[in-house]
Amino acid sequence: MADPLDAYSQVVSSVAAELLPKVAAVRVHGGSGSAVVIDANDVLTDRTFTHGPPSFLLTNAHVVGSSREGTVAFADGGSGDFVVVGRDPLSDLAVIRSQMATPPPAELGDSDELVVGQLVVAVGNPLGLTGSVTAGVVSGLGRSLPARSGAAVRLIEDVIQTDAALNPGNSGGALADSRARVVGINTAVAGIGVGLAVPMNGTTRSIIAALIRHGRVRRAFLGLVTSPAPLPERLRRRTGQAAALRVVEVVAGSPAHRAGLRAGDLVLSAGRHPVGDAQALQRLMFADAIGRPLPITVYRNGALVDVIAEPVELTGTGV
Repeated sequence: MADPLDAYSQVVSSVAAELLPKVAAVRVHGGSGSAVVIDANDVLTDRTFTHGPPSFLLTNAHVVGSSREGTVAFADGGSGDFVVVGRDPLSDLAVIRSQMATPPPAELGDSDELVVGQLVVAVGNPLGLTGSVTAGVVSGLGRSLPARSGAAVRLIEDVIQTDAALNPGNSGGALADSRARVVGINTAVAGIGVGLAVPMNGTTRSIIAALIRHGRVRRAFLGLVTSPAPLPERLRRRTGQAAALRVVEVVAGSPAHRAGLRAGDLVLSAGRHPVGDAQALQRLMFADAIGRPLPITVYRNGALVDVIAEPVELTGTGV
């Protein structure tokens, strides 16, 4: 019978072999980090960038900061300049475009399929060391990470917590599963033995697509501060859903306030879609929702209440 350590080592080394060439060291004025080569066609539904070599890389917004350009260096010794295509501080994501041909893109995975205890591998360039690999497990899911830009504050939902060692310079690098699929972008070191990564899911793909197309993300603003809450058994049977969002605060003068939403309401659906977690609501808050009526159903004082809100464009993001 094979030694389990051999099997573990084989998985980690195969992921490293696949991803090390595709994760670049990024340098900008005043900082450094990592970036992952991506295929724009993985996030653009109309496959706009069918032709030409890959040149887009995904990193953290805090890695590029306010810089418009910088340099990338790859494990094969290739290096060159890049320009910042777009950045979104409220998701801590940025897209850059290399002025040189890059290695083939990494395969994007789906963080929604992760389970606690699953093996993950972090690839990046910590402490100025190009091409570093660490491994660990998913130690927590569904974490929230506050992100701020100017006066705007947003929670990055479903952040992945891992015990894979992350150090300064890992930010913007890949967090991958055992098949070398990128399931997250390493974004922060929360404390000793705790690393966090922005999840690679449907919402993230929409953000990346918007950055490639427009250089920024237009978001709708509703004005709710919420927290996930389980539904009472009677309401669970009636609606067919297990959880909703408890309204903790309604921002004064916001679309939610004007629609009559109140603290304590349980938001069951928005846009006629069930809402069981913050991500379900946030994924509705993009450009298509701005200025359009949004039907919302809440549970209040033992009754279902329907309201119509009209989200406005979120301003002051500093993008």
